[in-house]
Amino acid sequence: MASRLKDAASQFSKRMPKGGDGGPEMPGGPAALAALRALLAAGAIAIGAANCFYTVDAGQKAVVFNRLTGVKKQTYPEGLNFNIPWFEYPTVINVRTKAANLTTKSGTNDLQMVTIGIRVLHRPDVDRLPFIYQRLGTDYDERILPSIINEVAKAVVARFNASDLITKRDAVSMQIRKDLEDRASNFHILLEDVAVTHLTFSPEYSRAVESKQVAEQDAQRAAYIVVGAKAEKQTIITKAKGQAQATELIGNAVKKNPAFMKLRKIDAAKEIAETVSKSPNRIYLNADSLLLNLMGDKVDEKIEGAMGKGGRGWW
Repeated sequence: MASRLKDAASQFSKRMPKGGDGGPEMPGGPAALAALRALLAAGAIAIGAANCFYTVDAGQKAVVFNRLTGVKKQTYPEGLNFNIPWFEYPTVINVRTKAANLTTKSGTNDLQMVTIGIRVLHRPDVDRLPFIYQRLGTDYDERILPSIINEVAKAVVARFNASDLITKRDAVSMQIRKDLEDRASNFHILLEDVAVTHLTFSPEYSRAVESKQVAEQDAQRAAYIVVGAKAEKQTIITKAKGQAQATELIGNAVKKNPAFMKLRKIDAAKEIAETVSKSPNRIYLNADSLLLNLMGDKVDEKIEGAMGKGGRGWW
């Protein structure tokens, strides 16, 4: 560029009118021409110096293409860098971590259709930026990631049943990340995180799962009812056995000691009298109401006669 400016200055000086032979004389003469040449040379130097340097911003790296040797193997860091004008020109590439989201539909091992969403955080391998720029370009992520994410997701989902995608979600996510890292390493793309954002099953499968859950709940409820009925049955049997044993014991006690019934009659009378005494109303009850004559006078006479013959009590 500097040589072009010098050529233009020389041509301009040749075309300028000179003094003598009656022609008009240039104001300032040779001094003005020298100043013009100096100005043009300074402009050429300034333009060349400006093109010799370029700046790489934070979170970016530069790859330089040389017209003689092609893409250089070196990666240029952030800050001010030098290049040879016209022979070299830099390309700045963003190396910050970026997110790629993909939703794909795939079939499970038990032939159920599922829609899975995957989010990948990725960045290029800085040491391999010249290869990425030369083979893939600056839009490497748009060229590579959608295809490999889609392929890996379908391959991993096909290994699991539909129910396992929910119960073993961590294992599914780890397997997808492992396979994606292996595939992305072939293109020198580094993955920082892989996450399964959502899973959606077909409406038919969702209804089938819901019906299954309802059936299982009904079965559990029926099992609880059966257990409760068995427990109630056992309670009734135990209660009946207890009542039978109590009746048998009472019968044996009455046979052995007729005064037992009189004792029970007295206890019942105490309970009746205590209940009536707590009432605000005043009630007068005879002996029959108080159950004192519940068994009749003949039994009392037999008891008293037996006690007189024995000469002592039964207790």
